[in-house]
Amino acid sequence: MVIGDAEYFTYRSSSYITRFFEECDLEYVHDGSTRWSWTVGVLTDLLAEPSPSSSILPNNFSRVLRVLLDKRDPSEGDEDRSLALAAMNIPLKREGFEVFYDENGIAQFRHVATRTISEVINPHRPFTPSELKKREQLTAYLGKCSEDELIEEVLLPLFRQLGFHRITAAGHKDKSLEYGKDVWMRFTLPTLHVIYFGLQAKKGKLDSSGVSKDGNANMAEIYNQVLMMLGHEIFDPEVNRKVLVDHALIVAGGEITKAARNWLGGKLDQNKRSQIMFMDRDDILNLYVTSSLPLPPGALPPPPTTQTGAWDDIPF
Repeated sequence: MVIGDAEYFTYRSSSYITRFFEECDLEYVHDGSTRWSWTVGVLTDLLAEPSPSSSILPNNFSRVLRVLLDKRDPSEGDEDRSLALAAMNIPLKREGFEVFYDENGIAQFRHVATRTISEVINPHRPFTPSELKKREQLTAYLGKCSEDELIEEVLLPLFRQLGFHRITAAGHKDKSLEYGKDVWMRFTLPTLHVIYFGLQAKKGKLDSSGVSKDGNANMAEIYNQVLMMLGHEIFDPEVNRKVLVDHALIVAGGEITKAARNWLGGKLDQNKRSQIMFMDRDDILNLYVTSSLPLPPGALPPPPTTQTGAWDDIPF
């Protein structure tokens, strides 16, 4: 497909193969040897590059396939690139992956078993107009959703997409089993070491005022929950033993004020302070949008309804 010997893909001679990899921001120059043999070597190198997990394709390899399927380069008889997409899915699905076009017409790669999308997430990049619209819809949803909906509909899908495993929600039905955390999860480092996270989520703004206002949570309450979270063991059934939480992640559907962060930091000793991580509304919005996750059902606009009136009924 890269050299164009496959149907629905542009034929590329030696110089055009080099130009193709330049478009992919890769510094590979064809050396004049057999085109297919040289290209196989390049793709083998790209596949050998590290990736966050086995369910995510290496970044440079994904970029090559994405450029191959660019809709701005249609071929004769395949103007929408649907045939090229189907052809690429044949070898990909044998390896447990599939490719599809997202709502912006950009090729995305997904691990079939875990539904993980192979994309390097950069929450600080400029957003497209469709992503800005999606961000506005999610902002409105965060303003009206409950705490359980924030966890179940937004945070759990987000952390699964970010590569966390064994994500377990304690829920709010039985707070006696919560021990200061709404969710616990684990993350496997490239060194195969496993670190555990406890998550405490609050719907509204976190401040350091003496009295909790409607929709706001007081940091004194968070402080007690953090101490419980860091001191209580969790049972991981995959390793069949109890483990302590390595980091406490405090997530808010609203703003976490600087005063609140400083107050909590001043209350905790140096060791526990290094275990605390914060994530507020802007962090949630940016990560969710750039992760290409679908909006929760409650964030979608209502379907258009047809007006009914006197003229809809035929009088005879």
